[in-house]
Amino acid sequence: MSDWTIGIIGGSGLYAIDELEDAQWIEINSPWGEPSDQILCGTIGHVRVRFLPRHGRGHPIIPGRIDARANIDALKRAGCTDILAISAVGSLSEELPPGRFVTVDQFIDNTKGRASTFFDNGFVAHVPFGDPVCSRLSKHIGKAVEKSGGDVTTGATYLAMEGPQFSTRAESKLYRHWGAEVIGMTGMPEAKLAREAELPYALLAMVTDWDSWRDDEATVDVAEIVAQMQKNSELAKKALVAFCKGLPKKRSPSPIDRALDDAVITAPDQHDRELMAKLDAVAGRLFRAR
Repeated sequence: MSDWTIGIIGGSGLYAIDELEDAQWIEINSPWGEPSDQILCGTIGHVRVRFLPRHGRGHPIIPGRIDARANIDALKRAGCTDILAISAVGSLSEELPPGRFVTVDQFIDNTKGRASTFFDNGFVAHVPFGDPVCSRLSKHIGKAVEKSGGDVTTGATYLAMEGPQFSTRAESKLYRHWGAEVIGMTGMPEAKLAREAELPYALLAMVTDWDSWRDDEATVDVAEIVAQMQKNSELAKKALVAFCKGLPKKRSPSPIDRALDDAVITAPDQHDRELMAKLDAVAGRLFRAR
């Protein structure tokens, strides 16, 4: 067994991984709230896997009610060293048709009112986020999709919208003007929180539809999305197995493993002990180093 423990966050249409060996669902409690579901623990090849369905099994949770803090904290408590997120998205680019896979490399956060940080008054931290994903993980999952027979584009900007409604035509055209290439409802604040938890994060987007910017076509249709989502999910499962088996036996350190080294700016005599207790998984490394 290697020292990789990959947390996989399954998006719409991906609620389990049948290929896991020694699989069992484990309940992990978080001081930040209730995770979306139990975590499916097992192995694929030489890699330990911790799978969490983002919307819960059976998809009972809408995007805006997903407790991303609890999810990331629970995956950290489950021993994850890295996170690979899978998300269904709409396309804002002619070059990204339905059925295509995309490794996201940038985000625009247009969500509203979601808890987007573990830190607060009494323990203030500012993590670097200019490059929001782990290029190492993105490279490995991109190769895995190709090996599994899928079409994959390397690098795209993901616009995170609030939802649960889809875009108006005007909004969709605005997002294209901003430079966004795919659109979804769950990538943020998930990626931000993973960085605060010092977990390298990559997002594999599965294009299910054209967003509403094409004047000569009907707007987003849920039935078509579900049909495409099912096709994408089957290939995604194959890619996840190839991804895990393709990782090197030894996990080299990532700079993201130490994202909090210079991030905390609150003076020690001003630290909020109650908040620090909640941060035991996310930032416990800093406390133990004292």
